[in-house]
Amino acid sequence: MRLLQKFRGKSSPKQGGSGGSNYAYVTARVRAMKSNLLPKETYPRLMNMGIDEITRFIEESQYKQDVDELARVYDGVDLFEHALNRNLAVTFTKLISISEGELNFLISEYLKKYDIWSIKTILRGKYCGASVEEINDSIVSAGQLSYSFLSSLAEKESYESVIDALSGTDYYPTLKGYDGTNLSAIENQLDKMYYDGLFYALGNPKSKDSKLFAKLIRTEIDSKNLSTLFRLKNAGVEEDEIAELILDGGLHISKKEIERLLPLPFSDFVQSLEKYPCWEDISDIAKPEMESLVELETQLTKYNIKSATSFSHMYPLSIVPIMDYILNKKNEVNNLRIIMRGKAADLDEEIIRNQLVI
Repeated sequence: MRLLQKFRGKSSPKQGGSGGSNYAYVTARVRAMKSNLLPKETYPRLMNMGIDEITRFIEESQYKQDVDELARVYDGVDLFEHALNRNLAVTFTKLISISEGELNFLISEYLKKYDIWSIKTILRGKYCGASVEEINDSIVSAGQLSYSFLSSLAEKESYESVIDALSGTDYYPTLKGYDGTNLSAIENQLDKMYYDGLFYALGNPKSKDSKLFAKLIRTEIDSKNLSTLFRLKNAGVEEDEIAELILDGGLHISKKEIERLLPLPFSDFVQSLEKYPCWEDISDIAKPEMESLVELETQLTKYNIKSATSFSHMYPLSIVPIMDYILNKKNEVNNLRIIMRGKAADLDEEIIRNQLVI
């Protein structure tokens, strides 16, 4: 696939470096881009369609060019997956290309999460014996690593050769600790490295936009930590094992506060969350007798998006509307993927619906 063939490994300008940011221009472009997102009324319609109908619908939407260009190589669900991933990569790369100064730097740093996502996907694929095609289906080249480079990693015969090929990246010091058995630990270290890198890049936020950006990132960490706490406490995992997986830097739930929550019985843990802002979004689902955490994680994602949307109305000429678009675009792709995968696997409609963030 000739997608973003160039290795995008060049660093963005450092915060506070030369050149001003073009917030007004980029936020205007983002408003136009956001108007192309699928309205929420679309998803119930898609739920009533078959796979062929959904594919035709996507071919007539903003994903048309991606489908047309990839139809020579893929078909069916594979075509759908690659078209979504390509569109996401092209869209986010466009945001980097039209932004300048501090704005370019902040967007570039945030989108490095897709490098980590793709690296983890490749290592998981090698661990599980997945085919190159199966691994490539899940690669999203929306960060600094191009699709051609990532797909070349997927073609490597072993995880050792994958890691060797990444020796020139910032991820290598973490990856070289992988021994073929400790994948979960390495994935967690990569996540911590990502957020540590974001905070290091921000330093002591001084501008309004860097402060707003930090607030959004810290809200995201709150949601990730809560999801981890619910999942592992519900499974009866030991406190010290959970603590190892917690990210530092949450906005409303500090690491010290999490340490207080860790020893609580599950029912007391749930009750203690009532004082936090996210409680309104999860109160109907967060219960001591929870069986499935899918709906809870869906609501936490919705809380993140809602927070960004709320901030974007308050600060229309800032980084927030841009982050709001990034989150909503990512969510649209996730929703489409959930529907298509669910249909392909013949899942019950209620199961698919509960995973959608609308």
